[in-house]
Amino acid sequence: MHNCIVSLALSRKRPTCAQKNVNVPLFGEVSLFSLIVLLFCVAFAVLWVVFRKESFSWFGQDFLGICLMITVLQLARLPNIKVATVLLCCAFVYDIFWVFISPVIFQKSVMITVAKGDKAGGEAIPMLLRFPRLSDPWGGYDMIGFGDILFPGLLVSFSRRFDKDNKKLGLDGYFPWLVIGYGFGLFCTYLGLYMMNGHGQPALLYLVPCTLGVIVVLGCKRGELKSLWNYEPELSSSTSTTSSKQPPEV
Repeated sequence: MHNCIVSLALSRKRPTCAQKNVNVPLFGEVSLFSLIVLLFCVAFAVLWVVFRKESFSWFGQDFLGICLMITVLQLARLPNIKVATVLLCCAFVYDIFWVFISPVIFQKSVMITVAKGDKAGGEAIPMLLRFPRLSDPWGGYDMIGFGDILFPGLLVSFSRRFDKDNKKLGLDGYFPWLVIGYGFGLFCTYLGLYMMNGHGQPALLYLVPCTLGVIVVLGCKRGELKSLWNYEPELSSSTSTTSSKQPPEV
């Protein structure tokens, strides 16, 4: 959360307090702006812990979760779709197993039980986003796990970097198509939820084909699948830099 707020603030306009430093015991010289944001983040997290069982606690949980996922997507990067394929296929099988197959072994869906906190008095692990069902007279929440956002998100962010490095704009690139694919996969997830009378769905069952499948099909169609599969961003950037420095031929 601290990292997200500081990065966002400094990317737009550098606050005056960001230019001032203060000495903090044990930490040394720290930016005043960073310190203020840190205190706010700590206070926010403590307040959420205190009020986590209240009806409005979903907002705090979602805000903290979104900040966490943004930070992960900033730090973790897929080098190519070879790695993405292995990662997403493993997550695909994992999600299906714990939602649909685990009830056969454990009599209950482990994933759904953990998400709802049924074995902990409703105290669920805050590793998902919750949204209240406004049209549901019984209340309740729609939920989506962090993994259902992070795993496809890593591929989507890779497509954005690939487009940028290869100067692909708009629909000529892969990023817009993967965003559309993710949205469609999410729609299919909730459609499956509705058709199965509210039974929890393994979102990656729909999201993986709609993201990984899209980039593979597009790559094949454009003849760029090999480039996507063996892509090396560092090599690509160094090659483009070297070529730009070469003197023009006479």
